[in-house]
Amino acid sequence: MRPPVRVCRIGRIMATLYSSIKDDLLAKIKDGTYKEGDIIPPEVELAKSYGVSRPTIRQALQILANDGYIEKRKRRGTIVTKSKVSQGLTMGVRSFEEDMSREGRVVRSTVVIFKREKASEEVAANLELKPRAEVYKLVRLRYVDEKPNVFVESYIPVEPYPNFESYDFTTERMYGAMTDEGHPVTQAHRRLDVIKADSATAALLDVEVGDPLFLFHTVGREADGRAVEYSVATYRGENNTFEFNVSREEA
Repeated sequence: MRPPVRVCRIGRIMATLYSSIKDDLLAKIKDGTYKEGDIIPPEVELAKSYGVSRPTIRQALQILANDGYIEKRKRRGTIVTKSKVSQGLTMGVRSFEEDMSREGRVVRSTVVIFKREKASEEVAANLELKPRAEVYKLVRLRYVDEKPNVFVESYIPVEPYPNFESYDFTTERMYGAMTDEGHPVTQAHRRLDVIKADSATAALLDVEVGDPLFLFHTVGREADGRAVEYSVATYRGENNTFEFNVSREEA
């Protein structure tokens, strides 16, 4: 049964309204009326200013949030951010720094932990090592444009990288060091999950407890197929977008 013509017209009018409001707010963000870090006026105030209902304002704001221009924060309101960090998943194996430099972003890293330890069952299984084999544990908090963006735990087998401890991973790239040591990562398998932030991760990434996060598990291999990297990376959900290219295989 087709919906009444009046309902269709109302729907089109509402869509036009929130789309035009979204465009106007976006123009104000781009021309600096609302700068990064500024708080957008509350829905009630915007509804009065534009002469529309709060649900219409809410839809316009949701589109801007989905595109990464604003963030809704509890107890703070809606703030202006930079657009989302975009990364492709069908790319070659490149470092995080290389991907971000292509986007024109400024990246820095803080090393939280860097030590040798005995591999746990999970780490040994993913690196295809004997139980309790020795590995490097490298934990970093990566910032993009001075905002915490991803928390990464990496495990690297000690045997092929005897000089790994000589590198300063606050400034040097892990993949670059692995290449220098003669065992570069040339292929990787990545699994993507979506999780909710617990209190510890929320504090590290400056998000709210319960906010959505992207969780990547990566196993990197060198050319002969040997597993030489196992990483678990937790990305802020509202700041990142991941793009896939897919193709249809003929039967």
